[in-house]
Amino acid sequence: MKFNSLFIASIVSVGLLASCTQKTDNIGNIVTPADDNIVRILAIGNSFSEDALDTYFHDVCEGAGKKVIIGNLYIPGCPIDRHMLNADTDSAAYRFRRIGLNGDIIEANNIRLSSAIGSDDWDFVTFQQASGVSGKYDTYKNLKPLIYYVDSLTDDNTRFAWHQTWAYSADSKHGEYPNYECNQKVMYDSIMIASRRAVTDNPELTVVIPSGTAIQIAREKSGNYDLTRDGYHLDNILGRYIAACTWFETLFGESVVDNKYIPEGLTPEEARLAREAAHEANLKPFGK
Repeated sequence: MKFNSLFIASIVSVGLLASCTQKTDNIGNIVTPADDNIVRILAIGNSFSEDALDTYFHDVCEGAGKKVIIGNLYIPGCPIDRHMLNADTDSAAYRFRRIGLNGDIIEANNIRLSSAIGSDDWDFVTFQQASGVSGKYDTYKNLKPLIYYVDSLTDDNTRFAWHQTWAYSADSKHGEYPNYECNQKVMYDSIMIASRRAVTDNPELTVVIPSGTAIQIAREKSGNYDLTRDGYHLDNILGRYIAACTWFETLFGESVVDNKYIPEGLTPEEARLAREAAHEANLKPFGK
């Protein structure tokens, strides 16, 4: 992936951001959605969507011959309630990172949710809960109005997806971990219950991206119950690769097991573990 980053510090840059997301082919000609064969994905997220999308997802897609444009709206630790508050106030609160067709990155700060949604014709928009409360369903009350808000700004072809987050490492020091008895299995089971209820109660969420299940499967198969870099964010190679593979298989409906892309630093055995965990999670998103 090419990291030619452009930092745009002001909300004045929204116009530039929109122009950069204009649909073009590989030589810069503007094309219509029916012609370009590009899948456009926008995450309304936080650092957990960053773990999943920002490092390997574009390369995994490229390894399967898929063309993608990725948008990630990011506030550290952002929960659903804050996303909804930002929608209600049209707050310029986000960092918006866009990964283009060739992997180039544009980053813009002080971006409004409405501006990012309007910057492209997204095929998928994803939602998620902040990790520390992802297993506490009473914190999901604003999910439905947030979905309705996004639905009002997207066309009928946009699909809404739920990004299922992962449990912390067994010895995590995260401040929210005691809410789950400092027990990885308790946290994982709680996330599964809450995420299942989220998609049951919100039928607009027609897609489940089971990153949490994929990470747990990889932990159990490898005997490594960490796969994080700090107790909660995924480690920079294997953990992030598992999440990227999971997103790929979910959004494209195509097995990732034989994908050609392997990140530098992974053994073939580790890469296969990651791909098989992602595949198995997509067969059973809630682990059962």
